[in-house]
Amino acid sequence: MRKSNLPENAVGMRIDKWLWAARFFKTRSIAKNAIEGGKVHHDGDRVKVSKEVRLGMELTIQQGIEKKTVVIKELSDVRGPAPVAQKLYEETADSIARREAFASQRKLHNLARPDHRPSKKDRRDIHKFKQENDQMFDQSWAYHDD
Repeated sequence: MRKSNLPENAVGMRIDKWLWAARFFKTRSIAKNAIEGGKVHHDGDRVKVSKEVRLGMELTIQQGIEKKTVVIKELSDVRGPAPVAQKLYEETADSIARREAFASQRKLHNLARPDHRPSKKDRRDIHKFKQENDQMFDQSWAYHDD
């Protein structure tokens, strides 16, 4: 990993650069878009791209369907290997427990999947079933003048 360009006495840096260096996002522009889209929070509030992060700050980062709450342990403005990047932060115990519970829920819901793709006949039957149910639903909710 390259040596950081941060001065020895640096107390903060831009959040988009830190998220990129900590490998939460592949590029700084993706990190910027996530921040602008409200996917990154500090103390429950959305942050701006130019927000300065400091050691000990707690961030909530949403990536896809997962949310992580991390505490900043180190600052770096260079992107290095994943093991080095993981030393920049520590995920909170609540966050880990919440993610594991959510993962187990997802696994339970995926057990109901069929073990094969529907055939052409199966697809026709599904389509017919949906059309019949949609028509029944529409008729039951239709507005009638009496």
